[in-house]
Amino acid sequence: MKVVALVGGVGGARFLQGLKTLGADVTAVVNTGDDVWMHGLRITPDLDTCMYTLGGGIDVERGWGRENESWTVKEELAAYGAEPTWFGLGDRDIATHLVRTRMLRAGYPLSAVTEALCDRWKPGVKLLPMSDDRVETHVVVELDGEPKAIHFQEWWVKHRAGVPAQSFAFVGAEAATAGPGVLDAIAEADAVVLAPSNPVVSIGTILNVPGVRDALRKTEAGVVGLSPIIGGKPLRGMADACLDAIGVETTAEAVGRLYGSRKCSEDGILDAWLVHTGDRADVPGVAVRAVPLLMSDVDATAQMARDALELAGVEVD
Repeated sequence: MKVVALVGGVGGARFLQGLKTLGADVTAVVNTGDDVWMHGLRITPDLDTCMYTLGGGIDVERGWGRENESWTVKEELAAYGAEPTWFGLGDRDIATHLVRTRMLRAGYPLSAVTEALCDRWKPGVKLLPMSDDRVETHVVVELDGEPKAIHFQEWWVKHRAGVPAQSFAFVGAEAATAGPGVLDAIAEADAVVLAPSNPVVSIGTILNVPGVRDALRKTEAGVVGLSPIIGGKPLRGMADACLDAIGVETTAEAVGRLYGSRKCSEDGILDAWLVHTGDRADVPGVAVRAVPLLMSDVDATAQMARDALELAGVEVD
C-alpha cells in the first residue's frame, strides 16, 4: 500500500507518526516554503521537524527542535548583538544545519541532502522536499505605516503573526519544479492524504509548486484531507491569521471549500474531507465524514490516518 502525505510543521510531523504505524509505504511531500538562511546556515524547519519527530530526536514538549538541547551558541550570538536574535538555534540543531549547508554549497540538491540526513535518523517514512528550488513564503504586512514584505519566519516567530498579514507571496514558486520523486509518488499512490497542516502556508505552499496540483487532480488514488480546524479554531498554530489574510473563514467547511472538489471544480483536489466530531461541512462534490481529529497520542493519530485511508478506498488491516 503506497500512501503519499502532503505535510508541513508540527501537526504534519505528528500525523506521520500515526500514519507510519499502519504498515504502509509512506512518502511525505514536505513544505519547504518556511526555509530560510540564518547566520549563514540553511534552515529547513518542516523537514527537520518531520525527521526529528519520526527519528525519536524531537523535543516533545515544544514539538520542534532537538531534545535535551542547549543554547550556548544562541547566547553568544546575542552577546555579540548578531541579528536576528529572535530566531533561536540550539547547539544540537546547529549541527544538522552545518551539515546541510556544507552539502548544499558543495552542489548537492536539497533532496539528496535530506536523504543523507535521514540516513542517520531513519524516520521510517520517505521525506521528499516539495522542490529542490528556492521557494520561500513571504508575508506582506504594514510596518511603520508602510507596506513591507518580510520572510514568513519573521512574521511567524518574531511577530507571532500579531501583525495582520495583507497577503502572501510565494517567492520562486512560479519558476520552481517539483522535487525528484514527488510527481511520480503521487501518480503511483494508492491513497493521497492532506495532513491537518496549515492550509495556506504549508499545504497551500506545496500546491503552488507547478505540477503538484495537476498531479493530485490526475492521480487514480483517492485524495483525502483532514481538517486542521476544530470548532472554529486551529488545531495548533496560527492558521486563523493566515486564513484571515486570504479572506477565508476559520471553519472546517471553509478550508474544505478552499481545497475544492476534483469532480466539481477546475482546480479542486479533494475526493473526501474529514472533519472533527461535532463539526459540519458542506463541500460540493466531496464526501465528508466526522471523526475524532485530536492527535492526543500516536494511537489516536493512527486511527485518524486509518479513517482517512478507508475514506480513500484503501483497506487497512
